[in-house]
Parts: sequence; C-alpha cells; structure tokens
Amino acid sequence: MSIKFLLTCSLLGLLSVAQADLKFGFYVKSCPKAENIVFQYVREHIPHAPSLAAALLRMHFHDCFVRGCDASVLLNSTSKIPAEKTSPPNLSLRGFDFIDKIKSLIEEECPGVVSCADIISLVARDSVLVIGGPFWNVPTGRRDGLISNATEALNNIPAPTFNFTALTKSFASKGLDVTDLFLLSGAHTIGVSHCSSFSNRLYNFTGKGDQDPALDPFYAANLKKNKCKVPNDNTTIVEMDPGNFKTFDLGYYKLLLKRRGLFQSDAALTTDAATKSSIIKLVSSPLEVFFKEFAMSMEKMGRIEVLTGSSGEIRKNCAVVNS
Repeated sequence: MSIKFLLTCSLLGLLSVAQADLKFGFYVKSCPKAENIVFQYVREHIPHAPSLAAALLRMHFHDCFVRGCDASVLLNSTSKIPAEKTSPPNLSLRGFDFIDKIKSLIEEECPGVVSCADIISLVARDSVLVIGGPFWNVPTGRRDGLISNATEALNNIPAPTFNFTALTKSFASKGLDVTDLFLLSGAHTIGVSHCSSFSNRLYNFTGKGDQDPALDPFYAANLKKNKCKVPNDNTTIVEMDPGNFKTFDLGYYKLLLKRRGLFQSDAALTTDAATKSSIIKLVSSPLEVFFKEFAMSMEKMGRIEVLTGSSGEIRKNCAVVNS
C-alpha cells in the first residue's frame, strides 16, 4: 500500500469529519432561540426591502467561494491585508449591516456561541424563503475564519466574463459540478446588475466597438436605449429578470433560451449542449422541480471547506477577528 494512497485516505477522512460536524440543530442546547431570532428578523424586514434577498444570497455565494463558508467576506481590512470586501467582485455587495444587526441580537441572547458564518447561511436561506422562494436545509456548526484577502476573492469568485470552461473549472475547484453550476446560476432570477458588469457586450465586445453576437440584438438595443445609455455607466442598475426580479421563478432560464442573459457567464450556460438541454427540461417542468434541485445545490454549496470543531473562532463582531 503506497504512502500516497494512505495520505489520500487520511485527507478524505479529515474532510468527512469536518462535514460531519455540521448538523441540524447544532445550537439546540447552546443557543436554542438562535435560528428563530434569524428568521423573525428576516421575516420582519425583508418584505420591506425584497431586493436585499438577492444581495444576501450573493453574499453567501461570495463567502463560500473564498476560503469556504467562513464569513471571511465580512471581515474588515487590516493594516497589512486588504480584505475580501475591498476586492472588485465584492465592491457591490451589500447587507453587511443586516448581518451585523442579527449578530448583535444573537449575542444578547447567547454571547460567543453562534458564528457569523452560520448567520450568513441562515439569512440567505430565510431571505429567499420569505420572498416566496425555495426552502433548503442549513446544517449548522460552522466557525469563523481568521483571514480575509482581497486577492483571494479576485482569484476565486467566478467572473461575469467567464466562458463555460472557466465556469466549470471554478465550480469544480469547490466540489461543485455542472448541475450545481446551472442550478445555482438560477439565483439570478432575483438579481440585479450594474451596467458596468456587462456593458462590454453592448459596446466593445472584442475591442473593436462591436456587440456580442451571442446577445439578442433586440434586447441589446433596448438596453442601450433605456438602461445602459453610455459605455462607462457605473451607476445604472438592470434587473436580470426584467419585470419579475422580485419573484423566485424560472424567468431567468427562459431569458437564457432567448439569448437575453446579461452576463457572458449567463450566456455561456447555453453553449454546452448537455447543459442547455437540462435548462430546457427544467423550464418545461413544474416550478417545484427547480425549487427542489436548487435547494440541494444550495445545501451542498453551504458545506464548502467549512471550519468546524476547534478550527477558526466564534467572532464577537463579524467585521473583526477576536483580540
């Protein structure tokens, strides 16, 4: 038996233990009201700001893709290292104060017990649920990371310009497959984007002042006329599922099949025959099918490289490591 084989087995064993430490009702004894505090706050506030559901879901995604789901996205920069939240992919993130408020409520109930990482995971799920989206299981027991690095965010978060190969490689590096890729992309049904994230598709796709031929020309013309009127617009916001972006449904996928996804990474999903076929099948299925499959991929994503046991810490303040 080779040393390499033994090392591989040991590594797999450690990973299994780490995932096993996540469990349902992790705080049932140490902080029994924790999950209810999260849900009640979300239920009270998200209906008044439904667009925040997409932002909090995106925060969860961006957190998990850098050092795993460890709340590193919440940390402030230090004198030595710019934090993830200062990295270009995260400059448009919002909802930090929402997380902080929930953290403060839970700290009042049971100090030093519930991690910021678990709060992000629970808030993302509950926010989507409150606006009529799917429910998914969120096992808890994550601990908070100690490091947040802007460069790591830039290197790990999939870019809106990615093609299908780059997307699958990025997701595979986090233990997610092609099915997870197109299902998790469905979160864009409640998303919005700044024009700057895709204006190159409208005005300068290949550097010659041209338009992306993969984008429906009528849709592109409408975007130029009514939304992204100039190439360097950094302020205008565009709905990813126009007229329906507050409803968690199949609208995003229907737009993809009409070549009306905003990002190159959206359009990329239909460049792979098998994935496009899966999208067509999903669109023709009851909404409950999408909800069920999306839920499974979200639970899977929430387990990426989690810190458990004695790893990391339980931050008192989500923005700074404990002193």
